[in-house]
Amino acid sequence: MAEFTEYFHFGTIALTTAINAIGVGLGQGITCNAAIEGMNQQPSAADDIRNTAILGMALIETAAVMGTFISVLLLLQTKNTLNPYYSSLATIGIAFAICCSGFVLGLVSAFPARAACMAVARQPFFSAHITRFMMISLSLLQTPIIFGFIIALFIQGQAATITTMRDTLRLIASGMCIGLGSIGPAIGLALFSAKACEGIGKNRTAYGHIFSFTLISQAIIETPIIFSLIVSVSLLFLVPGTGQENMLDGIALFAAGLCTGIGTLGPGISSGRVASAAVDQITQRPEAHGTLSRISMFSQGLIETAAIYAVLISFILLFYR
Repeated sequence: MAEFTEYFHFGTIALTTAINAIGVGLGQGITCNAAIEGMNQQPSAADDIRNTAILGMALIETAAVMGTFISVLLLLQTKNTLNPYYSSLATIGIAFAICCSGFVLGLVSAFPARAACMAVARQPFFSAHITRFMMISLSLLQTPIIFGFIIALFIQGQAATITTMRDTLRLIASGMCIGLGSIGPAIGLALFSAKACEGIGKNRTAYGHIFSFTLISQAIIETPIIFSLIVSVSLLFLVPGTGQENMLDGIALFAAGLCTGIGTLGPGISSGRVASAAVDQITQRPEAHGTLSRISMFSQGLIETAAIYAVLISFILLFYR
């Protein structure tokens, strides 16, 4: 049986690189296509568009680098574990933490990069500001994979010492929570960032208003990721490990991670869509940015309450079983 679970261990090693590479490859392909399209529309801005695309692809590459690092780390880790059966199964949590966030981020990070290339084609004399804005947006967009990477490292450290299926489910739940929990906010962030870059390309005079609104809105959209991180860390450190088997307890912990992981999907996407609609209106009517910003932030705050409900249920499952 122990030999069978080695498939999960080596499968995780392969998937954390391969799945992330798929998302990153698709994202970089979309960015390159947009760069070529922009150069065709505005040949005089070819150098600026090329530089914007290269910087965008470099940031998109983050997910592939993180996945490869985790794969190498798993290959080099010691085999001196207390129970190889449970240790190998627990690596499924690492696959969730890295693959879900890495694939989605690699793909959706192309949205703002593509919009930035087209914006430079429209506003070649404003290319430095557009490129800088894209880099800030893409840097903030990498938050989910960074959180997933941190959780994966902690799972790997604890997996070597677990001896029960209950603790195996606890580690899997932690990785699943941060992995699934990053999907909705990542999509929401990408949709919003793309619309913001597009807006700067349409109306560069609204840059100051769009920039300040972006910093606030991205912080709100990322809130569900913070919730997922809190639950993941709680599963790793606040819920004590035990040497006694208790499958019902393990299932409750698994459900807690699943609840928050899935519960952040809708709020993350919807918050991004609301902010996208607001920044589109700010582009058209910069003088109304104050009113539009307040309405957007109020609406996003109400949307985030749905994720809070999921977190509350998760904590009940964690500590009041």
